Amino acid sequence: MTPTPSADRAKRPMRSARRWLPVAVLAAGFAAFFAFGLDQYLSFEALRAHRVALHDFIAAYPVSAPLLFMAVYAVAVAFSLPGGAVLSITAGFLFGTLAGTAYVVASATVGAVVIFLVARTAFGEPLRAKAGPWLRKLEDGFRRNALSYLLVLRLMPVFPFFVVNLVPAMLGVSLRTYTIGTVVGIIPGSFVFASVGTGLGSIFDAGHGFTPTGILTPEIIAALTGLSLLSLLPVAYKAVKARRA
Repeated sequence: MTPTPSADRAKRPMRSARRWLPVAVLAAGFAAFFAFGLDQYLSFEALRAHRVALHDFIAAYPVSAPLLFMAVYAVAVAFSLPGGAVLSITAGFLFGTLAGTAYVVASATVGAVVIFLVARTAFGEPLRAKAGPWLRKLEDGFRRNALSYLLVLRLMPVFPFFVVNLVPAMLGVSLRTYTIGTVVGIIPGSFVFASVGTGLGSIFDAGHGFTPTGILTPEIIAALTGLSLLSLLPVAYKAVKARRA
């Protein structure tokens, strides 16, 4: 039975409400994070103050502790909370470079996929429905080289993580491509931050303060930039091949 126009109009507010409900939940969680002062716990001062208790907890619960950390990290990414660098360094401090990198990559990917799906439903489909040909051209170009562009956005430290979560959702990137690009693209940076975290204990023992601002040295930025340029080689190859055809 074909729905009548009046029935379809009656269902539109319900569909709109369902579409925007996840956005409202994420926005409420973001606001609550600051309203309840939880941001004070995502700091190196808090890590210094509770380092013994955290290490004791990990020793007592070697399986649950990493899972709990990953859940906290995934929630922080899904709600676009600040403190990603602090959590990445904390991963290395608590679990070591390799395990910390693995935990960061896995949990950050889960959180990024959550916000990607929310953004695609709330913004991507309505935006594509209302936009003109210019967006479709941009979308087509991005889709043809989506993985390469995603790797550039993930590898280059100048692009905020939450922005890179949103842009592909609005340009119609597939979930599979987005997930692969996220996993591969965040490995180098996660490794750098986790490796820095392994030396954080000696900084605390010496009584020095610590900020992550000096982590991305010119050498590291150059290395990440080089990796991002390598990821553009398929795009350049396609462009050269198209010109010769």
